[in-house]
Amino acid sequence: MTENVEEEIISIIADVSGVDEKEINLDSDLVKDLEIDSIKAIEIVVAAEKKYRVSIRDEDIPQLATVKQIVDLTKELMNKKQKVNEERQIE
Repeated sequence: MTENVEEEIISIIADVSGVDEKEINLDSDLVKDLEIDSIKAIEIVVAAEKKYRVSIRDEDIPQLATVKQIVDLTKELMNKKQKVNEERQIE
C-alpha cells in the first residue's frame, strides 16, 4: 500500500508537470527540481484528494515542498480517515 501511494503520487506529479516519472523521486523539490508553480501544486493536490478521498487544507499546500511531503501528508490523512471509519463501525 505504501509503495503504491508513492508511485501514484509520482505519476500524478508527472502528469501535471510534464516531467518524466523516472526523473521524480521522493526528495525532488517541487519548485526547484520540477518547476511546479502554485497552480500546478493545486492541481496535484486536487488529483491526490480525488484519488484517495482525503481533504488537504488549502493552508497546507504552500508548505508542501517535496514529493515526500505530499506522500507523507496523503498517507497521514488516509490513516486518520481509516481510524475514523473503524471507530464508526465499532459504535
